[in-house]
Amino acid sequence: MKIALINEDSQAAKNAIILEALKKVVEPMGHEVINFGMFGADDPVKHTYVQNGILAAVLLNSGAVDYVVTGCGTGEGAMLALNSFPGVICGHIEDPLDAYTFAQINDGNAIALPFAKGFGWGGDLNLTYIFEKLLCEESGQGYPRERAVPEKRNKKILDEVRKISMRPMPDILREMDRELVKGALGGAFFAEYFFNNCKDAALAEAVKEVLA
Repeated sequence: MKIALINEDSQAAKNAIILEALKKVVEPMGHEVINFGMFGADDPVKHTYVQNGILAAVLLNSGAVDYVVTGCGTGEGAMLALNSFPGVICGHIEDPLDAYTFAQINDGNAIALPFAKGFGWGGDLNLTYIFEKLLCEESGQGYPRERAVPEKRNKKILDEVRKISMRPMPDILREMDRELVKGALGGAFFAEYFFNNCKDAALAEAVKEVLA
């Protein structure tokens, strides 16, 4: 599984801490981490949590990555931004129990973490424990297990509702503010990585138009 790490401006200084905790947990499991920044407080490419929502949606809908780890000060804005787009189900995660139950019950493909609120002594340990519980078992098995059947049914219902309520990602990109989108996709190596890993030709064409 390819897991993207995405940080916004207010918490960019924690990128290295988050990356270290994530890689320590997931690389021994055979997963790959791709760090899309921001790479620090002095990164010249500035991203808001709204732009991180755009970037996450492009990466997930294209198949360039399979999962996104992101956040902001409280995690709330990032969660709302990601859930504004089709093909993204993002949970707000504060502790390992949140991580486990979100993975097992909601079977999403992104998490938003609070990187400022409550992030004090032991913050790096909490990240490690969150990532461990997020990926310790196959996602979507249900919790408790006796609730697996209705939970899986409800997830399928949600997926069908979102197919109707959400518009195609290429259309969204073309109609959004061009500079907002270009800023979201303007990271140091985004274009090279995206076009080498994108599995959706229509979305790749839309991204080319935006970046032109």
